[in-house]
Amino acid sequence: MRRNGKVPLIVIAAGGTGGHMFPAQALTRLLIERGWRVALFTDSRGKDFGPDLAEVETHRLSAGALLGTSLWQKGVAGLRLLRGSWQARRLLRRLGAKAVVGFGGYASVPTVWAGARLGLKVVIHEQNAVIGRANRLLAPKAAAIATSFATVKGLAEALQGRSVRTGNPVRAAIAEVGRRPYAVPGAKDRLILLVTGGSQGARVFNELVPAAVCRLTEEIKARLKVVQQVRGSDLEPVAATYKACGVEAELKPFFDDMPQRLAQATLLLCRSGASTVAEAAAAGRPALMVPYPFAADDHQRANAEALAAAGGGWMIPQSALDADRLTAELQRLFTQPALLVRAAGAARAFAIDDAARRLADLVEGRLTSDGGPLTTGERAA
Repeated sequence: MRRNGKVPLIVIAAGGTGGHMFPAQALTRLLIERGWRVALFTDSRGKDFGPDLAEVETHRLSAGALLGTSLWQKGVAGLRLLRGSWQARRLLRRLGAKAVVGFGGYASVPTVWAGARLGLKVVIHEQNAVIGRANRLLAPKAAAIATSFATVKGLAEALQGRSVRTGNPVRAAIAEVGRRPYAVPGAKDRLILLVTGGSQGARVFNELVPAAVCRLTEEIKARLKVVQQVRGSDLEPVAATYKACGVEAELKPFFDDMPQRLAQATLLLCRSGASTVAEAAAAGRPALMVPYPFAADDHQRANAEALAAAGGGWMIPQSALDADRLTAELQRLFTQPALLVRAAGAARAFAIDDAARRLADLVEGRLTSDGGPLTTGERAA
């Protein structure tokens, strides 16, 4: 791997949400274990990889989303991207980078663009079932396009030959949950409903889930515990609703022990962002998914449809959801454990356990190839 006595550098371009950063971290950790040098390029607001990867240099560049409501806003964002590309170009040359791996989001655009212009090997990773706007722009520059889903909407037909499904890397602790059997709920066993949604799911879940749970039969409510992410000022009224109808509930703004929560969950009620779907599948937990309706290009719906089509869960559009509908779904699932068991197994089968390894292999393969179409071996990685 050493050339002229120095280990080649691979640059990771990522930023923004955890959906971009989680797989970037997983790839970085594995590349370092394999002996590569790695640097992170992000935007001015981007975080570094934290203490677990403290050895990774972080460089912050100018960037901006081209989503403004006026020509002025779009023009300013365009100038930021141009400035970021110039900064990235200088850094990539100075650091002697050999490859750039982009994880989508506008924070990745300057670095991937500059890397392609310099003739570096470029790989992009798409986490969703609909290609993101940044990756759609960058895909023609990539030697390889790693995908999380078997089918990715919006990827140009001419670029299909460069794509390979690697899967979406998840945290090792969550993958470990899926290696243990799903606990089949018996007629008297505790039922745990894990409700997550973050800021984008808080209001609809905080309003509908307590109302729906309180409509369940007394037999189900006596066995049920709700573990729910509740942010903002809703925590007290949500807690009061559960208490009034006699349902045990544990409510927190954020769960920093998600692997343990997933391990205990009978059913997951959630949005369907890329990381959420990947983690539900890896953990082998049945999921009732309510896609965030305002996600770019409705990508959360596509993610949910893919997992539901594989049998790993169920999807309800937010526009079709009310308390009565949710009560009926929860009652049906909690009284027919065979449905939950079947979905847990299908979710587990949907997961790609070695996604980080596949992605690392793809990156290394591109570094040693001529940049042509993917080989049969790479496609089957």
